[in-house]
Amino acid sequence: MNEYRRSLRKTPFTNTPVNNMMTGEVLGRIGNLSSDGMLMVCESEIASDALFQLGFELDDDHNKAHAINVGVQQMWSEPANVPGQFWAGFHFIDISDADLSAIESWIGNNED
Repeated sequence: MNEYRRSLRKTPFTNTPVNNMMTGEVLGRIGNLSSDGMLMVCESEIASDALFQLGFELDDDHNKAHAINVGVQQMWSEPANVPGQFWAGFHFIDISDADLSAIESWIGNNED
């Protein structure tokens, strides 16, 4: 299968919750992650074009958790295959150099 996306995407091996940093609530979990965005699986539909400050943790190659904080914009949403769940695509609009580096390292260390 050919991959036509701009950036390589990887799926976490474990359930990785994503927190809405403004409310402290879990917004969903990572479906896949790239250096410029992510797919999330959510329990409720996300408003179109919404902006969020999100946080999640990724384990580095030494199994040490790195807290990631990103500003995102929701790009699309659709019902998932499981009733009551939704897929939502997010584009990173604000991310620190350190967090971007951690994501890129994580993707590189988890290649299939």
